Amino acid sequence: MRVVSQEDLARVLAGLPGRPRIVAGGNFAAPRRALQILDAAVGEYRLFMLNAQTELPEREGVDLETPFVGAGMRGRANLRYFPSRLSLVPNLLKDSLPPDVVIVQTSTPVAGTVSLGIEVNILPAAIEAVRARGGLVVAQINPRMPYTFGDAVLATDEIDLAIEDDEALATPVPRPPGEVAHEIGERVARLVPQDATLQLGIGAIPDAVLSSLLDRRGLRVWSEMFSDGVLALEKAGALDADTPITASFAFGSPELYAWADRNERIRMLRTEKTNDPSLIARRPRMVSVNSALQVDLFAQANASRVRGVIYSGFGGQTDFVVGALHSPGGHAVIALPSWHPRADVSTVIPRLAGPVTSFQHSYIVSERGAATVWGNDAASQAQQIIDNVAHPSARDELREQGRELGFPLR
Repeated sequence: MRVVSQEDLARVLAGLPGRPRIVAGGNFAAPRRALQILDAAVGEYRLFMLNAQTELPEREGVDLETPFVGAGMRGRANLRYFPSRLSLVPNLLKDSLPPDVVIVQTSTPVAGTVSLGIEVNILPAAIEAVRARGGLVVAQINPRMPYTFGDAVLATDEIDLAIEDDEALATPVPRPPGEVAHEIGERVARLVPQDATLQLGIGAIPDAVLSSLLDRRGLRVWSEMFSDGVLALEKAGALDADTPITASFAFGSPELYAWADRNERIRMLRTEKTNDPSLIARRPRMVSVNSALQVDLFAQANASRVRGVIYSGFGGQTDFVVGALHSPGGHAVIALPSWHPRADVSTVIPRLAGPVTSFQHSYIVSERGAATVWGNDAASQAQQIIDNVAHPSARDELREQGRELGFPLR
């Protein structure tokens, strides 16, 4: 690893041939300064990031690429969305979308290593892919990045160039769960068995589920991500002290990042491991809790598109639904409010009009109640979704439209 000035890095990037593909760290670990240098130095390029939160260029010559759309890419005209399970994204980078440059944000060096900190995810696979084809690995070294263990640890020999930039890590805007999310969280918590292994997605509802589990003991975490809710479980003594917290990325408060720094309790693994359905299935009593934008009477969930336009993507939902269903004593839960307050529409609809994100869950839960999906015939599933999950004002119309779809509804 050679530490260079920001001007020297700009000169190197300006010399890249053609229209290079750049893979960069996403979520709340984007190497923002390095990306600014890239955009000023390179006229045309393709930028591949997962769940990008930071502001990204929207100009001629730049294509944004992702299999999971974050706020920084959502609605952009220059966006190219690649549908993929998160566990298979490393294969995309190896075969279909090979990178020319990988840019990561890391901790400061320790004993010939740095750590990818709060964002491991697809980055080890991207680094392997770019090195296999003689590309460039660039690090933005930040003393505020936690040093985490597992697959986060990277030998400095794997990095070609590095710049130093001391900046605060990005954090999500705190959004305390509202009354509806709290009710959903409590309902989901009742479905979590003792000594369960937890995976929770992103958002107010997963956070509310965690806050409803503070009085439990012996819980484990195997998840693609974790946030402050897991730290709260740790403080409450709800987690099994003998089992590491396993995840692929994290985002949350500065307190969370400080807790993660050199914490042997936390093991950050690459996506191919955390999201491998066969490894998920080996976790005892695996409970996967994910949100959705809509569900239908066929017990299918849409967590990807709004009015036909891509909003996020598959993410890890499909991986964890399958893994949890194969786990002994495991459950796959979809949780969502019964009514969308902004759009003023029911989130339960007769049939999804667009692509299905996931299906065949154990339970679908709203603030109204829970529908037991697994083990029931299709008619019973539809009846429970209407009676227990849908908003009361939508139920009569759902029954009528459900009958037109062939369900013998009461």
